[in-house]
Amino acid sequence: MARRKNSMSEGKKNIIASLLQEYDIKTAEDIQEALKDLLGGTIQSMLEAEMDQHLGYEPYERSNNTNYRNGKKSKSIQSTYGKMEIDVPQDRECSFEPQIVKKRQKDISSIDQKIIAMYARGLTTRQISDQIEEIYGFEVSEGMVSDITNKLLPEIEEWQQRPLSSVYPIVFIDAVHFSVRDNNVIKKLAAYIILGINEEGQKEVLSIQIGQNESSKYWLSVLNELKNRGVKDILILCADGLSGIKESIAVAFPETEYQRCIVHQVRNTLKYVADKDKKEFANDLKTIYHAPTEETGYERMMQITDKWQDRYPNAMKSWSTNWDILSPIFKFSTDVRKVIYTTNAIESLNSTYRRLNRQRSVFPSDTALLKALYLATFEATKKWTMTLRNWGKVYGELSIMYEGRLQQ
Repeated sequence: MARRKNSMSEGKKNIIASLLQEYDIKTAEDIQEALKDLLGGTIQSMLEAEMDQHLGYEPYERSNNTNYRNGKKSKSIQSTYGKMEIDVPQDRECSFEPQIVKKRQKDISSIDQKIIAMYARGLTTRQISDQIEEIYGFEVSEGMVSDITNKLLPEIEEWQQRPLSSVYPIVFIDAVHFSVRDNNVIKKLAAYIILGINEEGQKEVLSIQIGQNESSKYWLSVLNELKNRGVKDILILCADGLSGIKESIAVAFPETEYQRCIVHQVRNTLKYVADKDKKEFANDLKTIYHAPTEETGYERMMQITDKWQDRYPNAMKSWSTNWDILSPIFKFSTDVRKVIYTTNAIESLNSTYRRLNRQRSVFPSDTALLKALYLATFEATKKWTMTLRNWGKVYGELSIMYEGRLQQ
């Protein structure tokens, strides 16, 4: 094993030696107290230097400036090391505007960002309040936590209304369900995540919609919102069997191909199957959507239906009923099929959202849920910098299949 390189300079070593001698450090708590004291002293020195620069002369130096130092004002501030007292220099004309700790600034630990980060991980306002008090030693009320996170609402609204690209080759719509309190009644709400693959092959969350009743009217309003934000065309829209979605797509984007989500179709089928048979049944289903042609896929669907009919008479019904919206996938090559039925992008998002469910069994309101979803989405998508694998091949095939609808 390679030895760790010692990168500590002589200057750092001297500082540490001085710290050990000055503060008689014996424990980790002693280090914290020493750093707190040093931070306070550093801030104090910087404030004095700012006043020197503001007045144009140092203390006890003669000057023709009519403005001069006028004592100090004690101020309590919060830092990452806890509460501390500093003395802010004052001037006669009250024109001094300190920068290191601004007027009316009581916290220098970026506590707002810490609270928002905790909220993004799904912690409740009470849990955040308790953690802040435990870590930083001062109380933050649940109301204050709500006020801080409410600052996100204009940002969320702006994000939900931002302009979108004119064309998305593929769009996914998926739902995650949450419990929300409404007038002291707990109800189940679906958060619909709309994920687009743009022409560069990059993933992009287009919108987050919180809804209760699926219907053609509801989905038409959602799709019209995308149109109003600049979306003119979607080649393939992949979703589960959402009520009214098929009819709404036909109205809002009449040229869009609706593909029933294969992953959800398989999951819904296996709900009817006993655990001991699920692996074999799943392998049988794979032969359907891996079939080289639609005709072969249909034949295999009928064979599987016959095979399992006696034991699971309801398992395969939805395949024949929905064959018209399951079958578009057969016209594509393996590369395109993988993009459509390998929903890794949206599944990784869903795993992030499910962590929210584990952290908070019930959200206090629709707004609280939306804030948490927005923050979780922002964190999850930070790493989305790469294009999809084999996107060049996929894009070329889609350009031929949907001639004239993609930029060449």
